[in-house]
Amino acid sequence: MREAALLVVSPDGHLDDARLQAAFKLLRSKAPVYWVECPGVRPFWLVSRHADVVEVERRGAPFVAAPRSVLSSEAGEASMRQISGKPDVLRSLFQMDEPEHRDYRDIALPWFTHAGLAGLETWVTDCARDSVSRIARRGDVFDFMAEIAVPFPLRIMMHILGLPPAADAVILKLARGIMGAEDPDRRLADHPAESIRLAGVGLRDYFDGVTADRRAFPSDDLSSAIANAHIGGAPIPDYERLSYFMQLAIAGQENTAFCISGGMHALIEHPEQLAKLRSDSTLIDAAIEEILRWTSPGRHLMRTATSDTEIGGQTIRAGEAVALFFNSANRDEAMFHSADEFQIDRRPNPHLAFGLGHHFCLGAHLARLELRALFQALLPRLVQAELAGRPRRARSAVISGIASLPLRCVWRPDSR
Repeated sequence: MREAALLVVSPDGHLDDARLQAAFKLLRSKAPVYWVECPGVRPFWLVSRHADVVEVERRGAPFVAAPRSVLSSEAGEASMRQISGKPDVLRSLFQMDEPEHRDYRDIALPWFTHAGLAGLETWVTDCARDSVSRIARRGDVFDFMAEIAVPFPLRIMMHILGLPPAADAVILKLARGIMGAEDPDRRLADHPAESIRLAGVGLRDYFDGVTADRRAFPSDDLSSAIANAHIGGAPIPDYERLSYFMQLAIAGQENTAFCISGGMHALIEHPEQLAKLRSDSTLIDAAIEEILRWTSPGRHLMRTATSDTEIGGQTIRAGEAVALFFNSANRDEAMFHSADEFQIDRRPNPHLAFGLGHHFCLGAHLARLELRALFQALLPRLVQAELAGRPRRARSAVISGIASLPLRCVWRPDSR
């Protein structure tokens, strides 16, 4: 049990998906709520079963988001305090509790509802077609993640924020410096804390400039809403303002990019599912839900008990933290029939890729819109796709997935 637990909480453990899923399966069957003590990390309960994750998130109290939001070493936590003067380098919605969480969530909510996104659907569809057309003109090997999965959702989020295309590369590099701080291929410096510091300073400087511009010349974009936001009659503090921008810049593109690359990989590895989707376009929405379940980029979040309680038969004492592993919950055999099989027509599909409760992902509707638009643009053009090298996964236990997917494809001409 200890070996399995240490594997799934380690960034290295998420580099090998088969080994990771085997460890989660062992934990779910033998120790679904498991007390973890490892050197350099404050102890916590590892929660791996769907029912238990749902219970924590649905109940809310006595579980709160503060003070621990994700797993980190004590040295890493000390570095974050030194860098920002705060417990974390940023304070996102995932780290807030009610009623503060609701007040901050409401700032951006109008841009991410069904109604708010309705006017964006045509633009997103055109953006997806353009993304596919650019790569379909080439016949060489290409990295699907770098060429399509990353730039497509990134441009959409930057568009919602009202930022120009020239900002995309800058924001991507800095966002990876934070979320990829432990990944040699994405970090900005050899030491994770220095990568986070450099990225944090870069994002602060960039979004301070955006804030100054939107306060002087407000428009109808999301950047203006954040820059000019008030809560309780006062402007939101600089730390929370910058955190809001940084959260959208990171989560608004990274999670969806991992879903897109992981979904493409799954369709290539399961050609019978790809054939089924090609033959019945009405399955696209069910396929999107299965891609979300299968990839589960947001690996875990932490909650802390404010009073003694019980989860999965284990007593959780006041002050103890629980780490909720959503990607384990999404492969729980007790909830999903043939959980280790990729099935695009799976129904029902109560996955937790977007979380649950009041912390349900703000961008869930947008992510579904993006996935649907891209695969609807991609599949009619794609005659054949095969791996042209070994996929590489991101080294992270927080947000992870296929970070490089080399492909060789055969395309048919655009019928438009």
